[in-house]
Amino acid sequence: MNTRYILQRLLSTVFVVFGITFVVFLIIQLVPGDPARVILGVAASEENVAALRERLGLNEPILMQYVTWVTGLLRGDLGSSLVTGQSVTRQIFQRLPATLILALAGLLVGLGIALPAGIISAVKPQSPIDLIATLLSQIGVSIPDFWLGILLILLFSLTLGWLPSQGHTPFTQDPVDWLLHLILPALTVGIISGAIQTRFIRSAMLEVLHEDYVRTARAKGISERSVIGYHALRNALITIVTIIGLQLTALLSAVVVVEVVFSWPGLGRLTLNAVLDRDYPLLQGAVFTLATMLALINLGTDLIYFFIDPRIEYA
Repeated sequence: MNTRYILQRLLSTVFVVFGITFVVFLIIQLVPGDPARVILGVAASEENVAALRERLGLNEPILMQYVTWVTGLLRGDLGSSLVTGQSVTRQIFQRLPATLILALAGLLVGLGIALPAGIISAVKPQSPIDLIATLLSQIGVSIPDFWLGILLILLFSLTLGWLPSQGHTPFTQDPVDWLLHLILPALTVGIISGAIQTRFIRSAMLEVLHEDYVRTARAKGISERSVIGYHALRNALITIVTIIGLQLTALLSAVVVVEVVFSWPGLGRLTLNAVLDRDYPLLQGAVFTLATMLALINLGTDLIYFFIDPRIEYA
């Protein structure tokens, strides 16, 4: 493995994360509304609002506020919530596992749909299976995630009564109930993700199946299963890994809406509540955490390429 390239990517990721802190901080400052006014209410006097702004440090220059925030960030301290007074770092780490579980579960559901559908469609192009898979993937791409979530709630919760519609049970408290609450939001995220992945996996497999080495493998009498599984799918992994990395980053963003629909106690709901409450420290911490995770996923995707195809060389 190219050690120099790895070090370069790690260093560039550090600079990206640092840039994220600056962009996130500036964007948060553009959010309309006064946190002090939100905390005290519309009936509060101007004197009380001004005193609270002074106590929270909101009257300091923006650059000074940024330096203060980054200094705390380097110590692992993202500040305290303006609304609850609790540690932002603690709130984020309490909610983060639920978001990661939902995103990973949705990714697994999506791969469970996309891999067989994409491979079969590529192996049998223009067949009825290919046409059905293409049609369903196009429909899946066009469906908004919140609308699909509502439909699943109406069908499996209100009509059939098979699954709970909202809420969350800790895994340590009741693993079965935890799984039942996870199914619907994971299906909502996974179905749409699977529709997107199906199209890319089909295209990647179609391209590989027309390569000379695949035709040579078939000419040698190698079984079709080996040709598809070993020769074709293995050489299409670069594209598939790229798709998985992109989808995982997209899922971490998409679960914000899904968490609201299903009352899932993840980072998405926490971020939305922070926006509504004008809770700047909490909002900054949540957005920074999500953005940093996306940067690390992109880094991991690039590094995985080395293990999939050692022939890859980077300048």
